[in-house]
Amino acid sequence: MKTLRDVKCNQTVSVVKLHGAGAVKRRIMDMGITKGTNVYVRKVAPLGDPIEVTVRGYELSLRKADAEMIEVA
Repeated sequence: MKTLRDVKCNQTVSVVKLHGAGAVKRRIMDMGITKGTNVYVRKVAPLGDPIEVTVRGYELSLRKADAEMIEVA
């Protein structure tokens, strides 16, 4: 299983599934990250946290813990 945390800079991936439950999953979905959405990884901080991505035309920063819940292909 490949997660958003494993994706390198300047790559575009598609969301396959969101893991997690409850409020955390709802928060990720509210940010526009849903099944089938394309996510472009713009930058990764030197220590890997946070990750800056472009989703649905806007920029978003995600924590490593949140990125690990997003399965991509």
